[in-house]
Amino acid sequence: MIKTFINAWKIADLRKKMLFTGLIILIFRIGAAIPVPFIIPGGLDATGLDYSGTFLQYLNMMTGEAFSMGTMFALSISPYINASIIIQLLTVAIPYLEKLSKEGEEGRKKISKITRYTSVALAALQSVAYYIYLRAQGAVVEQPDGGQYTGFAAVFMGIVVVCCLTAGATLCMWLGELVTDKGIGNGISMILFAGIVARVPTIITNLWGYLQQGGVNGAYYALVPILVIGMLAMIAFIVWMDNGERRIPVQYAKRVVGRKMYGGQSTHIPIKVNMSGVLPVIFASSILSLPSTIQMFLANRISEGSGWATFFSLFTPEHWAYSIMYFFLILFFAYFYASIQYNPVEMANNIRKNSGMVPGIRPGKPTSDYISKILSRMVLLGALLLSVVAISPILFQLFTSMVGVPMAVSLGGTSLIILVGVALETVKQLESQMMMRHYKGFLD
Repeated sequence: MIKTFINAWKIADLRKKMLFTGLIILIFRIGAAIPVPFIIPGGLDATGLDYSGTFLQYLNMMTGEAFSMGTMFALSISPYINASIIIQLLTVAIPYLEKLSKEGEEGRKKISKITRYTSVALAALQSVAYYIYLRAQGAVVEQPDGGQYTGFAAVFMGIVVVCCLTAGATLCMWLGELVTDKGIGNGISMILFAGIVARVPTIITNLWGYLQQGGVNGAYYALVPILVIGMLAMIAFIVWMDNGERRIPVQYAKRVVGRKMYGGQSTHIPIKVNMSGVLPVIFASSILSLPSTIQMFLANRISEGSGWATFFSLFTPEHWAYSIMYFFLILFFAYFYASIQYNPVEMANNIRKNSGMVPGIRPGKPTSDYISKILSRMVLLGALLLSVVAISPILFQLFTSMVGVPMAVSLGGTSLIILVGVALETVKQLESQMMMRHYKGFLD
């Protein structure tokens, strides 16, 4: 990977793209540090609110802690990611969107335009909800006598905060598209990557704090190499999982068109092990964080030891039931996403229309059944591997709590999958662009 970046740096065109990508990431991090007017410095962190295990912690992870600080990029690219997922799911349900998805480049441009408008609308809605929540937690500026502003002043403050946050989310979306067009890699993924990497110093600081709490206790320091080795092993595991694929062989018959002969070659259909990426983990963690989020809002109304308190405790990472629910939700969403992305009947029809066949399998329904069987097995394998990555940090945290070392793992499986996936995709794009420029150095 390092050699690929070094060889790409030697090419003037790629060097400009890499510098442009770095500039956009720098702008993103600067915007993530600019405070929004009328929000107290520090945002949610200044209120001392404990939102660990809730949906707010997930948003904070996606934004590189800009959400908890109440800065211009507090929403980051979350509205755009949500809009992309919503439009992608609606493509199957709404005939108009399904028709656009099959119209080639023009259809994709229209879908992209719809996604942008949807992301702006979602950003406005999230901004309103964020301001209301900040106001309820006392994270907005107050009058000199300590009371909150009311009437026109409160409305004006709300409009300014909502406009700033919506503009920040829209600017993040635009920066991501600039990276995609003129930089290296997928712009949205790169911004998400930068936000997660920005949390690394905080993670190191928290780890050092745990060591300081342990003093001369050797158990605290003994867990550090275990954590480092486990992290490296997890990264290697994710790389192996991301590169794994099952290839379905396809043989095309020879056919004569005019005076030319076409076909006759053998190829394959690649089916990735992790075909759904990190989406099942994101969906599963989001759903499991909703009860904790509701509990945070109703903390004053739930008495300790009551039935509701017991119910909400099931959705905390410290409870054994959380890992079980996490596993089955990942499995469910992996199959759900694969059913949307892959249509075995359509794949079999495309193979038959191009005079192709899977060796040993008859065209038509037998081919679609064969592809469906392979897809089902690959989805199951991919979901099991994703579950290992997602649940391992939770199990490690439970283990450390059992031995009396409360060492929380801030960098979870979702973050690791995103980091490794974006890094691998960026390297692949660099290699493909060097191949197009007939650069021989990276093959040496």
